[in-house]
Amino acid sequence: MPPTTSLLRTTASRYVRSSLVPSSRALLPSFQTRLQSHDHRNPPLGNPPVVDRSPPHPPSEEATALKDNVKSGSFLGTTKRLPEFNLNDKVVLVTGAARGLGLVQAEALLEAGATVYALDRLEEPSKDFYRVQKKAAEELGTTLHYRQIDVRDVPGLNEVVRSISESQGKLDGLIAAAGIQQETPALEYTAKDANTMFEVNVTGVFMTAQAVAKEMIRWGRGGSIAMIASMSGTVANKGLICPAYNASKAGVIQLARNLASEWGTHGIRVNTISPGYIVTAMVEELFQKYPERRRDWPTQNMLGQLSVPQQYRGAAVFLISDASSFMTAADLRIDGGHSAW
Repeated sequence: MPPTTSLLRTTASRYVRSSLVPSSRALLPSFQTRLQSHDHRNPPLGNPPVVDRSPPHPPSEEATALKDNVKSGSFLGTTKRLPEFNLNDKVVLVTGAARGLGLVQAEALLEAGATVYALDRLEEPSKDFYRVQKKAAEELGTTLHYRQIDVRDVPGLNEVVRSISESQGKLDGLIAAAGIQQETPALEYTAKDANTMFEVNVTGVFMTAQAVAKEMIRWGRGGSIAMIASMSGTVANKGLICPAYNASKAGVIQLARNLASEWGTHGIRVNTISPGYIVTAMVEELFQKYPERRRDWPTQNMLGQLSVPQQYRGAAVFLISDASSFMTAADLRIDGGHSAW
């Protein structure tokens, strides 16, 4: 089950035209009167993406390494080594990326070469966000942007997505990782809490995907959308009472299939990732309250262990990249075999 990630909320005055935008490209009318600053607190910048540029050639060090066999000779993502995994010049949005699983996946996309926009409701992202942002600019030659927005604010969400698309001249991918969790027995659930759960975890994901798909179709370049579901969308978790959450994740899996069937003709692929139990800071706090879960949860999968967010990095890159170019309407379940028993 993925960790609780952030809801997203809007602060419209923060959304401004990127300094990377060509002067000839017009923003939406509602943005024209706003202050011109690059991003959240003027982050360090890497290189801007370039349309239709091929992956880099393997560096000269590779030939030397292959000859003397002292250092590794593998340089993944070049024209010689699995170029389909290279995300150089791709523009990807990740919701719920101020922290947690969303931020970890954003970092993986950056390492593969993408320019990434993190969307989250938090006014300030986590401290680790700034580490990743600095790494992107100084070590990876790309940029991690931040936009504060709540996925329940559909007009604001549409405006943010459109402005990013306009500034970059395209959108290539989305990882919809924003979501909430609530552990409450079914007999005690209120309609308000259930509606909030579905509004964020299902409608929020739907509206984010819709906004991104509209831009992908407008540019005519296709793209890839990956939604974070859960193994709990397929099975009921023993000892973890989350009826609305589990139903919402089942909804995400089915939503992805339907969107894939509608948007495939536009070259847009839609898939889901279904994680198993993930140990995050919030889950560690949960273990303090329910210590038996630390003992019991690992016994419920075939590997006898719990996962960490870093174990889902490769899945994010795979689904956004051309490595999964013939994959759509699929659920990539990564749960240690939990739901196979």
